[in-house]
Amino acid sequence: MKAFADLLDRLVLTPSRNSKLKLLTDYFRGTPDPDRGYGLAAIAGTLEVRNVKPAMLRELVLERMDEVLFRYSYDYVGDLAETISLVWDAEKDIERSALAQPRLGEVVREMNALGRTEVRSFVRDLLDRLDTSGRFAFIKLATGALRIGVSSRLAKQALADMGGRDVTEIETLWHGLQPPYEPLFRWLEGQGDRPVLATPAIFHSVMLANPVEEGDLDQLDPAEYAAEWKWDGIRVQLSRSGDRRKIYSRSGDDISGAFPDILDSISFDGVMDGELLVGGTTRSNSPTRTFSDLQQRLNRKTVTTKMLDEYPAFIRAYDLLFDRDEDVRGRSYIDRRERLAEIIDRAPHDRFDLSPLVEFSSWDKLDQLRSSPPDPVIEGVMIKRRDSVYQAGRLKGPWFKWKRNPYNVDAVLMYAQRGHGKRSSYYSDFTFGVWTETPEGEQLVPVGKAYFGFTDAELELLDKFVRNNTTERFGPVRAVRADKDFGFVVEVAFEGINRSTRHKSGVAMRFPRISRLRPDKPSYEADRLQTLVAMIDAKGEQ
Repeated sequence: MKAFADLLDRLVLTPSRNSKLKLLTDYFRGTPDPDRGYGLAAIAGTLEVRNVKPAMLRELVLERMDEVLFRYSYDYVGDLAETISLVWDAEKDIERSALAQPRLGEVVREMNALGRTEVRSFVRDLLDRLDTSGRFAFIKLATGALRIGVSSRLAKQALADMGGRDVTEIETLWHGLQPPYEPLFRWLEGQGDRPVLATPAIFHSVMLANPVEEGDLDQLDPAEYAAEWKWDGIRVQLSRSGDRRKIYSRSGDDISGAFPDILDSISFDGVMDGELLVGGTTRSNSPTRTFSDLQQRLNRKTVTTKMLDEYPAFIRAYDLLFDRDEDVRGRSYIDRRERLAEIIDRAPHDRFDLSPLVEFSSWDKLDQLRSSPPDPVIEGVMIKRRDSVYQAGRLKGPWFKWKRNPYNVDAVLMYAQRGHGKRSSYYSDFTFGVWTETPEGEQLVPVGKAYFGFTDAELELLDKFVRNNTTERFGPVRAVRADKDFGFVVEVAFEGINRSTRHKSGVAMRFPRISRLRPDKPSYEADRLQTLVAMIDAKGEQ
């Protein structure tokens, strides 16, 4: 555990991407198997270890200290793993530092061999054996909440740097391998052959588009590009080879269990790229429904028959990676699309349709279509070079995304919560609201949450405001003063908005972010709920 704990400590305190890469690469080079493989899996989110609930950890630490003291400590530190690791039994850490710490691979194997009733005593004993850094690393690993500023992609890049390979090679192999990745490390170190994939029906790294920025299209010929609508769903990849069927998110997470209706309808062999949506396909002549409807199906391990009926899912396909066992990624976009059209024509009409092309003769014409699309579920256009091959990653030139201009409203901060990782000492997660009419007069109603969009300097201002104007505390959440005479106004940008029965306000924003601080604006001048409702009504009239 010591090498892994040291790695986490240093990653948390290292802001530079290149420095994080070096730390990861050095760890993979200097740590033996299987420890480094389990460390990689923990960082990349692929480690399966018996789940340790935060509630159990709180119960264990309250066996040793006063509840009020722990609550104050947790509020000050802001991170559960760090709090428990510091308060557990610090005076004995000097004694522990002289003892041999358990190996990461040993801890993982023992955890996964435990019965349900054995977990509590094992965790208690292990926390006794570990020093402060080891406890922090173990709790992060066991709860699956690392939050150390390292993405799965960065870990794969470190592997590529270690072995002198291209990161796309790592991503191509990734979903065909399992922790602790010993064949992968042998290949990267030149001690074994490249791992062989048994089937193409695994996740393959997706091709990404660049947002259109000022001047990007000026020197490009519209005739060399095709355009499709950009739908407000989620990007998915469908794979089938024989009896193996899978649905992956754009990041490679297996989401098959939440969409058995689509999984059972995959009638082709190969790998397809597309958008997961709810409602009816163009071939069934039913409308496509909003992202809020799709959310009813997301992040579920199982779905009920009622949910399948009320929120029917389908795939709007727009690219093909494998046609049966043939890798067609090296063919042109137009060629791949022709093959895809034939496959979709034979697929079930209620579960699959083809993303339609958008006819345009100039960038100005496409700009008009982008700004006023024919369906409220469209959030812009995708622009693809007709001769482009399918390449993993975000290359400049072949594909662009040109989204509708974001919506904007002025809102008032209502609640704040501490962040995680390097933000654990700041209040960086904010709930904001707008004014609405009630029998008691105008009051603020929460309409969204945001935790990005602001600079580090702006975060300092927001954090200071929260600390100086807290009115109530609810565990880790603080309520801040927000009334007609006093409040902090922020400009919130968001990509879409829909009605929602799950929210008190009746509306739900898509990808809200704080785009600007408005300390100059009095709180009573913030927007009204009617403004957001009008945005929804305007979408429905398009």
